[in-house]
Amino acid sequence: MNSFARTDTSLLSRWWWTIDRLTLLAVVSLAALGAILVLAASPAVAQRIGLENFYFVNRQFFFLPVALVVMLGTSLLSPRGVRRLAVVVFAGALLGMFAVVVFGVETKGATRWLDIAGFSLQPSEFIKPSFAVVGAWMFSAQKLDQDVPGYAIAVFLFVVVVALLMLQPDFGMSIVVACVWAVQFFIAGLPLALVGAVALLFILGGVGAYLGFAHVRTRIDQFFDPVGGQGYQVQKSLDAFENGGLFGRGPGEGRVKEVLPDAHTDFILAVAGEEFGLIVTLLIVVLFAFIVLRGFSRVFKGSDFFVLVAVTGLLTQFALQAIINIASTTNLIPPKGMTLPFISYGGSSTLALALGMGMVLALTRLRAGSEDHYGFRALHARGGRR
Repeated sequence: MNSFARTDTSLLSRWWWTIDRLTLLAVVSLAALGAILVLAASPAVAQRIGLENFYFVNRQFFFLPVALVVMLGTSLLSPRGVRRLAVVVFAGALLGMFAVVVFGVETKGATRWLDIAGFSLQPSEFIKPSFAVVGAWMFSAQKLDQDVPGYAIAVFLFVVVVALLMLQPDFGMSIVVACVWAVQFFIAGLPLALVGAVALLFILGGVGAYLGFAHVRTRIDQFFDPVGGQGYQVQKSLDAFENGGLFGRGPGEGRVKEVLPDAHTDFILAVAGEEFGLIVTLLIVVLFAFIVLRGFSRVFKGSDFFVLVAVTGLLTQFALQAIINIASTTNLIPPKGMTLPFISYGGSSTLALALGMGMVLALTRLRAGSEDHYGFRALHARGGRR
């Protein structure tokens, strides 16, 4: 790649000189660590449930190269191309979520997956990055042209998405989507009175989920008042971190993966802590922090309002998912089944995260000037951002 000259105007050359190569390296490093941890954690899980030892490993090693292609391909797009791709993915994901309600496969009391040609697809995973970009488009459209009902459209789409998520039910993903949407709305200029109203709705929604969903109530009650054998996975996770110490017990020497049902997904960080120790665990946390902070530092230097709102949403989603997983694993919040980005096993999650990070890389590329990617004349008529 270093053979590209700055005077070379080819697509790949322009991509190489404008992409954030440090963020790209950090994401690839996360995926590489994830591959090692899935290789360490999943054989014991597969054997325990009667599958071939490398069942999860083979599937994850199939999805990772595909995810890399998706991320790199998306990063080549212009902001207008990112917006168009997000609209297509969002429409497809919505249809998939409708199909889940009717034809979905129930697992552990939740109906979130479609069984397609032997693969389980979770459409809601693709809602997160696509809705962040579509919502940013709507917010920026009204910000730049008051004649466009962008806020109303964004609110309507938000209600539809959350309603479909609650039908599955998936309270955790609803929280992530709601937080991302609220952050974007705030950046777009949400009045303080409405900020209070949204905060009140979030509180009422949390109380409603506690009262209306037994599994939510059980997890919260166990978190504040653990008794008997409840909180088993979290306790084993904490034991794994303690057993790992500073440098870990060594690759393949961990025991937590033999007893935790979700050692290769929700609790994979516990496997990292036991087998590779505190230093590797902190390295993973640092990589997450670097990706998020680096992304914000680049997007805040620009003047493109759509890009600002979209990247903020995508990075907030990425950070929230990592924080929720890490906090659940370390007993800082009630446990929530959410994968650790690019680390945990999961085909739909890995592909959706690659799509979202590809959008971040595309939108934070260095550009000489802004382009008309909103599709509204107001950009030119009003001279850009207000």
